[in-house]
Amino acid sequence: MEDARNFANIERRLEPGKDGQQLQQFMSDSPWSAAAVYERIQEEIRQDPRLERGGILIVDETADAKAGEHSAGAGRQHNGRLGKVDLCQVATCLSFVHPPSGVWALVDNELFLQEHWFSPDYAPLRREVGVPPERTFQTKPQLALAMVRRAVARGLPFERVAADDLYGRNRAFRAGLGQLPYALEVPLDTPISLSPQAHHCFPAMEVALWHHTPWQRLAVGPVERGLLAAEFAALRVWTPDHNGQLEELWLVVRRDLDGRLTFSLLNDPEKTDLETLVRASCQRHFVERVIEDGKFELGWDDFCARKYRAWEHHVALTAAALWFVAGVKLNWREDYQRDPRLKKTFELEVLPALSTANVRDLLQSVLPLPRLGVAQARNMVAKHLVNRARSTSSRLKKQRESSA
Repeated sequence: MEDARNFANIERRLEPGKDGQQLQQFMSDSPWSAAAVYERIQEEIRQDPRLERGGILIVDETADAKAGEHSAGAGRQHNGRLGKVDLCQVATCLSFVHPPSGVWALVDNELFLQEHWFSPDYAPLRREVGVPPERTFQTKPQLALAMVRRAVARGLPFERVAADDLYGRNRAFRAGLGQLPYALEVPLDTPISLSPQAHHCFPAMEVALWHHTPWQRLAVGPVERGLLAAEFAALRVWTPDHNGQLEELWLVVRRDLDGRLTFSLLNDPEKTDLETLVRASCQRHFVERVIEDGKFELGWDDFCARKYRAWEHHVALTAAALWFVAGVKLNWREDYQRDPRLKKTFELEVLPALSTANVRDLLQSVLPLPRLGVAQARNMVAKHLVNRARSTSSRLKKQRESSA
């Protein structure tokens, strides 16, 4: 399906004549565990020898605009896709990315609930949409750290954690990662010093203004979209940790051709070479593919139910679909070797890989959706009209009872 991939439409397309109520109930009320889906995905990644080395975990969040405030987690909050505060739901996501093979998967996810969702005034709405009673308020970094720790406990193979500055600036999140290697973006005003004996810190932005900053122009890649080229500088710095004590880290500054600056903190050893630091600081862009594929290719963006469990189930099945696509891509690389002459023909170092859209096209050829017959179409329309009539009648009955 290309659009309108909500629960009712999916069931109607798969089983002509059905009214969509069974799938709606399966997603909104059935007690199957969404967490078990992520656990199974992580287990299969752990058991695949092709993914044993080179994987990274990426933390990010994504927002979906909502029309009203009565869906689980809905509220006025920052919508990164729109670049402004808006009425939306926000998810904190954990993705597994394996750059050597070009595959990615969503391996854990949590719906962020703003603090006011746990106030006494919201208790009726929490019950109505099915927020688990054991849930308490947690910040996005706290949710992310819990997901990373679950991945570690399950033995998921990865070599580094990457995240944007929402997480990198959170000192408790950095401390919670412990000895796990990380590359975390931080804001330009992050306090740093060049000596542990310094009496004060200065903003990281000043590094980019110094005339003696050791910039080097490097090309990170090659990648399918071409070479990622920019100027980079790496300095050993000290910055306050969650206890206010100075900790020694690497600061990597990236200056793109358009002048845009990106700052990252890495906890690699002091003798780490520049190329390793630069590559590690540039890995986070892979998360865009995870979210874009999940939302635009696989239907995450079409979610329109209100209940907490429905949201969990919907995203978990999106994650399962992403992992299926990742498996197809892995097998395709092994079963269909490229002719090495193609690189020369197209003057490329990296040939295009199988995409999620490609897999969808292939599936449509082998799993064609059934077409409605005339009688089935009439029955489906009749059932839809009956359901709408019953819904309207029920609302009118409640209105009469409340006004009596």
